[in-house]
Amino acid sequence: MSDAITPDWVKDAIFYQIFPDRFAKSTQIEKPHNLEAWDAPPTTNGFKGGDLLGVVEHLDYLSDLGINAIYFNPIFQSASNHRYHTQDYFQVDPILGGNAAFSALVDAAHQRGIRVIFDGVFNHASRGFYQFSHALENGAASPYRDWFNLHGFPVRAYEGAPNYDAWWNLAALPKFNHQNPQVREFLFRVAEHWVRAGIDGWRLDVPGEIDDDEFWREFRRRVKNINPDAYIVGEIWQRGDRWLRGDQFDAVMNYQFTRLCLGFFVDPEGIDRALAHEHSYGTIGALDTAEFARALTDMLTWYPREITYAQLNLLDSHDTARFVTIARGDTTALKLALLMMFGFVGAPMLYYGDEIALEGRLDPDCRRAMIWEPSKRGKEMLGYTKRLTALRQKYVALRRGALTPLYTNSKEFAFARHQSDAPTVIVALNAGREPVALDLRVERWLPDGARLVEEWTREEIVVQEGFARGIQIAPREGTVWVATKG
Repeated sequence: MSDAITPDWVKDAIFYQIFPDRFAKSTQIEKPHNLEAWDAPPTTNGFKGGDLLGVVEHLDYLSDLGINAIYFNPIFQSASNHRYHTQDYFQVDPILGGNAAFSALVDAAHQRGIRVIFDGVFNHASRGFYQFSHALENGAASPYRDWFNLHGFPVRAYEGAPNYDAWWNLAALPKFNHQNPQVREFLFRVAEHWVRAGIDGWRLDVPGEIDDDEFWREFRRRVKNINPDAYIVGEIWQRGDRWLRGDQFDAVMNYQFTRLCLGFFVDPEGIDRALAHEHSYGTIGALDTAEFARALTDMLTWYPREITYAQLNLLDSHDTARFVTIARGDTTALKLALLMMFGFVGAPMLYYGDEIALEGRLDPDCRRAMIWEPSKRGKEMLGYTKRLTALRQKYVALRRGALTPLYTNSKEFAFARHQSDAPTVIVALNAGREPVALDLRVERWLPDGARLVEEWTREEIVVQEGFARGIQIAPREGTVWVATKG
């Protein structure tokens, strides 16, 4: 569909992903005993006690960081620390503070102009989900037996292979029978309920597992009928054409962008390919500048423009080893990739701790507790990230302008973001190990005599004969140049 409509606010959004158990905890919420120490390495089943009021208490930190939208991993009642094993879709987990903490969070976030997006796990539930527990207890006599695809009785949920459809054949995650009208209506009501309660959209967990386009079309109709500005973004790891025609999702998580950044900004000999390959990125091949630029510009042609500008760009998530860890601790690779992400088309998203280069190997290590003690984290990366968020907020061309590559050579890449009646912004990156000086042809947007000012050093270059000449870039760094009238 060429008439796709996406929420306009997403073009201006800077997202922050929060894994609730690991971000922050408040003393206002009483917790059960036997919690893991906050600073201890995370375990598969352990809880650290993060909660929603802890997030409320750190909203000023997020606002100061430049964040105006938060994506939360699941917060509903669950017996797992990641809460993808949903027990009750209408109740916020009591360890997180329950529904009262949710209300306080949404109110406080909205007062600061921060949108709130929930993780929607609609493919599968848990063994503790009421309807499944009913079938587990009552077998063939349960009126809820057709809420799931059961293949015999008694239901085997704890010993041996499950005799029902389960996500990745994991007994703890029974899949819904989405052909059952009652199941569909239940899930649509969940989606409607939380949008009415104030959330600003849904991130959909493994939506490709629900192989039913009409389910997602109806999901969109029901959500958008309540809030036309609600954002619907799917966890799709490959191209998402099927879902991005304007009648299902507004966007997908842009893991394709992540793969390109790993291939270009991380030195080939520096990348930990086992960490990258083992968790869904697949094989990461080294990219030269021409390949990188070609893949990025090709990506911008995949979907209708409105959808392209609503893509959710990321470098890390709860499902992957951290970018900086895959890069074996090379923070220059992370900084270059962050600059690329904040300069690229679509909404940038930080996974909590990216702004301090928080490390993490594969799950559960990529879900470490946030570091809050200033003495235990460097200030340089945090300051750098704030410069990037401020840059994105300051220049509309970075949020809404077109992107045109200007220069590709060896390990250097420069591109322009440009929009009529707004300053043109040029981002120049040097992923190599030697300093470079670039001559950029800019006559398409800038007349002779126009000045380019480097955003952070305030160095100036005057356009002459259609070129901005002598743009100096140190090894493994990037520069940002903004056009002003001559």
